[in-house]
This record gives sequence, structure tokens and C-alpha cells, in this order.
Amino acid sequence: MISDLTLLIRRWSAWSHARGFGFSFECQGRYTRLWRTCTSEANCVSLGSHLAHVDGSFADPEKIRELANKVDVLTVEIEHVDATTLEEVRLAGQGNKLAVHPSPSTIQIIQDKFRQKQHLASHGLPVSDFVAIESSVDSISDVAQKLGLPLMLKSRTMAYDGRGNFVLREVGQSQEAIQFLGNRPLYAEKWVPFSKEIAVMVVRTVDGEVQSYPVVETVHKDNICHLVFAPLRSRNASLSQRARSVAENAIKTFSGAGVFGVEMFLMEDGNIFINEIAPRPHNSGHYTIEACETSQYENHLRAILSLPLGSTALKVPAAAMLNLIGYSSSMAEITETTNVALSIPGASVHLYGKSECRKGRKMGHITIVADSDAQLRRRLRPLLESLPGSTPEEIDRYVPVQPTPGSGFSDAHPLVGIIMGSDSDLPVMLPAARILDRFNIPYELTIVSAHRTPDRLVEYARSASARGLRSIIAGAGGAAHLPGMVAAMTALPVIGVPVKGSSLDGVDSLHSIVQMPRGIPVATVAINNGMNAGLLAVRILSAGTPHLIDTMDEYMKDMEEEVLGKVQKLEEMGWENYQVKRT
Repeated sequence: MISDLTLLIRRWSAWSHARGFGFSFECQGRYTRLWRTCTSEANCVSLGSHLAHVDGSFADPEKIRELANKVDVLTVEIEHVDATTLEEVRLAGQGNKLAVHPSPSTIQIIQDKFRQKQHLASHGLPVSDFVAIESSVDSISDVAQKLGLPLMLKSRTMAYDGRGNFVLREVGQSQEAIQFLGNRPLYAEKWVPFSKEIAVMVVRTVDGEVQSYPVVETVHKDNICHLVFAPLRSRNASLSQRARSVAENAIKTFSGAGVFGVEMFLMEDGNIFINEIAPRPHNSGHYTIEACETSQYENHLRAILSLPLGSTALKVPAAAMLNLIGYSSSMAEITETTNVALSIPGASVHLYGKSECRKGRKMGHITIVADSDAQLRRRLRPLLESLPGSTPEEIDRYVPVQPTPGSGFSDAHPLVGIIMGSDSDLPVMLPAARILDRFNIPYELTIVSAHRTPDRLVEYARSASARGLRSIIAGAGGAAHLPGMVAAMTALPVIGVPVKGSSLDGVDSLHSIVQMPRGIPVATVAINNGMNAGLLAVRILSAGTPHLIDTMDEYMKDMEEEVLGKVQKLEEMGWENYQVKRT
């Protein structure tokens, strides 16, 4: 069964983004069959003589009924369908056990964004203030006084990719807003000054079980999803779990099976508001094809076919998705970017095969996977540079140029943190930085005093993992509390470097670091041996980054050749003339 599903998933992931198509699945024994409804015959693709399709619009009641008569399971790829007819065929097919997922009632609620907000609010889920309004200047003026300006005006139905949104910055724009939104039923939302837009894909089974994918950051450009970064990085260690809980609780309030995209706003104070929900595979989940153990498409199929859900875990440390948006009627700009992608390790191109390219139309996407956030940004940068209209400021915002090794500046996306209690420890910690430079591992170097900046220590330790760090090197002299305190507040491996002080030759630091209580492990190197701390950090990282093992082998061979060179030189010069190089 799974092998049959895999074939369907590959087909569906290529087709499902062509807006205007609905899909249904029929299960008979060990075979799964796919039909597709099309807006025109020209858009249809032959699926083979043993398969069939119904040519028609997803808003045509007769075509929906015709399709429903052919299948056991009916699902949708877009929420702008005739949900009333879907409910009719569901009720009519109950005796034949026709399943419609997600349920028509869920689709009806989500179709109307105002009803969607009412539904979420009624279940105690976090949404911003909202109110229904008339398509009139007076109504808009009244709500502007209540909710303040700026104000977000939205069409209740048939809106996506920002096409049904209007930001009202002054009341004088009211008539312009009404014309822009096409005199459709409207509602207003209080302006949400978010710091980031985030999203979570949630899959729900027929029995109501839910599982969520990792939280991602989404970046929109011209109201269309432009970039997705997975997983979300934040200094707030609890944020990801809270966001997943909000998303899961929201989907639990609906009925029917399938995958749902939950878009949310993240505020500066850490609060979360649900923006919108999509009852289907979503842009913010495209990264799952390459980056997760089970893609959003496969889990959608598993859910609606009552199969066990697949793991939603990431199988790579970092991933990104770049949407390919049409710039004109020509595919030339898209082709230029996809050609660049073919030369980038970890990049996968997905073109949707749409018959016509148009400005603002989603033509495909590119997924990038990497061993670290820093490597991900390096791979993504040339793709952004290839896009027409990309500005240097925009590129640097999302993929900043990384510091050159030995520059003395921290990387914006470090894997290793080097911290010390005082700037006087810097000479001891610099060899660790030099080693990380040599292995091209992104790191940050900063001062964190256990005694003089205790709040900073707590924040640093507790946010380290959520920010993407995978190891911490902590140098300390005297009482040497820094390594142990950090290890007590993070699950990351901590390497302690005893620093020789003005008294006791660093033995006091060494004894303090190695005397951690049970349950608080700190790896410890020799006094003032920052170099070994750096090498140990590399070896720790190599457990999840295999190429570092090869690089470490080369480093060890270099050390061997260096020693053998000294042996030869000693034999040639004699020890009386040999001068030892001090380091």
C-alpha cells in the first residue's frame, strides 16, 4: 500500500499547486487510484488507461457529484470549493461509506474568514480583535474609531495570498478599500504589530489524533509567501512548543482528516495570535518533502485513508523553501533561478508544470537542506541574488554575509558558543576560535560572567539550543562556576576550560570544573588548553555531521606529518643546533 501511495505523492506534489484542481482517491484492496477534476481539458494530464478523471470545475455541483460517485474517499486541494454540494454528497453517500475530508462543515467555516475567527475565539484560541463590517465608508469609519489605525480590512471569502486584504492607514482610504476589495462582505481586524510570521503544519486523523510539524518562520513579499525557514530559531526556549500547542489545539476544534496549515503572528513579547488556517497542504509545509521523515503530502494521504501517521520530525538540521513566483509571461526568470539551484548542494527544484507563466503566479519552489543554519544561508544566498528585483538590503536581511575566518566577529547563525567570564580569559579562549575557523564551523564568542551578569548567564544557557547552538565552550578561572551553571540549564554538551589565574596556577579552576554533581556533566580539558576544547567541540559536532570526521582525519594526518618533519629535522641538524618553536 505504501509503495502505491509514494507514487501518488510524487504525482500530487507536482500537480497540487496548480490552483483550480480538486483531487479524490479511491481505495480498492491494495490499490489506490487517483482522479482529478480540471478547469479545462487543456489542463488535464493523462494518468493512464486504468485511471480516470472528471473534467470540470471544483465549483460545479454536477461534476462534484459525478466525481463522488466514482470514489470511496474525496478530498480537496483548495478551500474555495462548493462545500454545500460536498456536504450533500457526503450525506447521500453515508450508506456507501463515502468519506469527505476534511469535512464540509470544516471547509465552510474556514472559507469564511470571519466565521473562522469566530470559531477560534469561541474555543478560547488566541486571535486579535475583529469585527464584521459593511462595505460602506461609515461602517469603516466606525470600526476605525473602535480598533484604531492602521486597520486590516479583509474580504470574508474567496481571498488568498493577500488578494483580499487592505491595510487602512487613514480613514480617507475607505472608498479606495471598498473598491479594491470588490464590494464583497468584509470584516476588520485590529492591527497586529508582529515581529515575525510563523506557521505550523498539523495533520489530523479520522479519529481526531493530531500531530504537528516543526514551527517555521515564513517571510512574505507582496503578500505572497516568499521564504520559509525550518526550524524556527528564537531566544525563547518555550516558544516552539507553545506554537505547536496552539496550532494543534486549533485543529482539534475542527472535524475531518487531513493536513492543515496554521499561520500565526509572533509578537515581540512572545505572545502568539492565529492569523489564518488552510485546510490543505500549504506553502509553509513544502519543505517537508526533503526535510522531514514524512512529507505533508504523504501524511495527508495517510490521514484520509486511515493509515498510521508518519513521523513529522526533521531529518536534517536546517531547511528553507523559496517560492518561485512568476515575474512576467516568460519563464526565463524562473529558469535562471532553477539553473542556479542545480549547482547548489542540498537544493531540490519543484516546477509545477503550469501551462502559463504570469506575474505573481506560483510556478514552483526550491527546497534547500543543510547541516547548519549558516550553511543553509550560504546555499540560499546565490538563489536570492538570482531573483529579479532582489535588493542588497533584502538579501542581507535574510542571508547576511558570514564573517571570514579570523575576522574576530561572531557568526549570526553559530553552532558553537565560546563564552568566558572576563576579557582577561580571551588569550586562553582564542585557540578554540582558531580551531573552529580552521574547520569552518560557525561560532560566537562573548563574555558571560557567572557572578557579575547572572541574568545574562541564565538567558544565554536557556536559549542556546533554541537559537541553534549545538555545543558550548566555557572558560573560567578561580571559582569556575560558569561551565557548571551553564550545563545545569541546557541540554547541550558543555566543555569547560580551566583558566590559570593569579594564584594556584589554575588548579583551583580545574578542580572546581571536574567536581560537578551527578547529573550535570561538564567535559573538561587541561588548564589553559582552549585548543583542545575547540577540537573536542568539532568531534562532538561530527556525530551528526559525518564530513567533519573526514576533516578531523585530515587534521590528525597533518599533525602526524608535522611531528615526522620535526624528527627528520632533528636528525639532520642534531639536537644541539635544533631550536624549539615556542607557541
